Amino acid sequence: MILPNKTRGFTLIEILLVIAIMAILAAIVIVAINPGKQFGEAQNVQRQSDVRAILDAVIQYSLDNDGALPAGIVVDSTCLADGVPICMVDVVCEGTSLDALVSGRTYLTDLPQDPTEADTSVTGYSIMQNSYGRVSVCAQTTYDEKEIVVTK
Repeated sequence: MILPNKTRGFTLIEILLVIAIMAILAAIVIVAINPGKQFGEAQNVQRQSDVRAILDAVIQYSLDNDGALPAGIVVDSTCLADGVPICMVDVVCEGTSLDALVSGRTYLTDLPQDPTEADTSVTGYSIMQNSYGRVSVCAQTTYDEKEIVVTK
């Protein structure tokens, strides 16, 4: 006895159902990973590292120069609100120059610049000294409005 030919394969509804399930799973993975958030947090980690490097260099400079800080660091109350922008090396700007830190590559090889700073005349970081003599360096812009301030 000969059986009639039956075609084998998937129906259109089965294919659409599989595609819909894959799209839902892909959306869940993308939301869980959130590349924008990961990238922003990575930039904040870079900012934290840069701020620490600048402050460590300023403190080392101060130790090597009998407590004197590089010229241009102002005394004020808070770094985020009142800090003076740090100028890039060999650039004149409305901020403070820390060229002494990179001179001879003793303290820093170069001043770090904020990963999102478009202005090439400033680093994107600020510096100030409070009334107790403590020096603070802070990031002027951050991802998710996180405050990045280091004080010594």
